[in-house]
Amino acid sequence: MISFIAIDITLLVLFTLFVIIFLYTRKHNLKREGLMYLYRTQLGVKAIEYTSKKYSHLLNKIKYLVIASGFILMASIIYLLGFTLYIYLQQAKDSAIAKIPAVFPLIPYFPQLFNLESFFPPFYFTYFIVAIAIIAVSHEFAHGIFARLFNVKIKSTGFAFLGPFLGAFVEQDDKQMVKTTKIQQMTILAAGTFANVLMMILFGIILVFFFHLSYTPSGFIFNSYSISEINISDINQVNNLSANNLTFIPISVNNKTFYATQKSLSYSKDNNIDTLLVYDDSPALKAKLSGAITKLDNYKVISQADLVFALSNYKPGDKVSIKTLNNSQEVTEYNITLSEKDGKAYLGILSYPTQRKGVFGSIYNMFGKVKSPNIYYTPNFQSADFIYDLLWWIVILNILVALFNMYPAGILDGGRFLMLTVWGISGSKKAGDKALSIMSYILLALVVVMMIKWISVFF
Repeated sequence: MISFIAIDITLLVLFTLFVIIFLYTRKHNLKREGLMYLYRTQLGVKAIEYTSKKYSHLLNKIKYLVIASGFILMASIIYLLGFTLYIYLQQAKDSAIAKIPAVFPLIPYFPQLFNLESFFPPFYFTYFIVAIAIIAVSHEFAHGIFARLFNVKIKSTGFAFLGPFLGAFVEQDDKQMVKTTKIQQMTILAAGTFANVLMMILFGIILVFFFHLSYTPSGFIFNSYSISEINISDINQVNNLSANNLTFIPISVNNKTFYATQKSLSYSKDNNIDTLLVYDDSPALKAKLSGAITKLDNYKVISQADLVFALSNYKPGDKVSIKTLNNSQEVTEYNITLSEKDGKAYLGILSYPTQRKGVFGSIYNMFGKVKSPNIYYTPNFQSADFIYDLLWWIVILNILVALFNMYPAGILDGGRFLMLTVWGISGSKKAGDKALSIMSYILLALVVVMMIKWISVFF
């Protein structure tokens, strides 16, 4: 994969040079507007005109569906941002989530740059440029065809540049735009995000089919060794507390041995917590069992049910051979003696649901219905992971762009969409402008609070 990263970074450099040279040689078409530079062309204008005329009947029929999707996306992003803020503020300073920057750009290699590789798959430049092309073209094309449906002239199309960030735009005649009805304007505004939702669904279906054709379930992934809760006051002895190099610290409680981490012990002590979650003295922990379990003796293991069935054929004290597979598909064999719990053979591992919270958490949980987090899948061919991750990012970025663009603030599509809604309900444009201003300040305050929380982690 190192060789591909080298190729990918080379493509990034070449693409950047191409864009610089292209814009410099055609700078007469480049114009600065605020913080952005716009490169205007007539590329795609005829296609927009043709599509709008050919499918005008269908487009007219779905305009209220487009508006409804705008309201759903707007409500969703407001709820998700509020819920994400709540979850973010609840995190302890030393938690992984609290250490994630509240605001970070979705640029190539951002998981590596912000130490988020445990949360996101690789995000190569190749993924970025393909996903952005699909998102931008579908989003702006949809704006354009609905604008022409309502006889709003398309003056130009083009590319937008905000520093190193690339986007696309369709420039309509603003004078004709404001002369259309509020319903028509709301349809045009929501059309882009509606197209992104359609792209998310389309590529989501492709992703599901690709996954089932390209991967084979091969093992069971466990989350933890078995745990118990003890009272701090019952601890008789803590061994090697100062040995920071130990993964697990032995603890004696009423003549029974448990194991804890240095971190959990220190946290309980510093916060005066009466109880402590500790690891049981289990066969799996003693053997430092890790990886996805693929076989227990001659029993093939794919799911938790397979492992439970295999263990039901053994008695406490029996010796078993367990094979596991790591992310590099390396096989490790463990020889383990099973212990006893409730009269049955006991290995001592746990598999609990991994539900994530917040905006990304909701999306991750959706994908969990396709690719179970507790099953290890083996790719059927070498580039399967590359294609799967590309499709994953296309789906994710489409829904994120749709949600973000419908937040009712600033120059986002959702900003004017909210203003028109309030104006239409109240009959007052001033009320619509006021609502837009309030929601813009709320978004700014939310970002500021989350940034303060993130900065406080380092003090």
